[in-house]
Amino acid sequence: MEIKWTDTDPKSGERRFLKAVRFGGKWTFKHKFQRRGEWDRGPHPNIDIWEIVLDALERRYRRREGVSEEDVKQVQRIIAELKRKSRDEEE
Repeated sequence: MEIKWTDTDPKSGERRFLKAVRFGGKWTFKHKFQRRGEWDRGPHPNIDIWEIVLDALERRYRRREGVSEEDVKQVQRIIAELKRKSRDEEE
């Protein structure tokens, strides 16, 4: 399963193309700065990136496009864990 979107690179301010790929139950992320360029590994996903992935999964799940309830729950657990770690670091 692939999810693709664009955003703005926080370091350079350039538009970047992002791709999240789930294969074998594991998520990997890639990016590129040119539409027809090669995909590079990264970025390391933060809460914002995971929420974009969750939104895309939820929309696909409603349309029954190859997304299971477990896929959605997996990303929800990841987001909850990141938020918990963020709260722990603030304390």
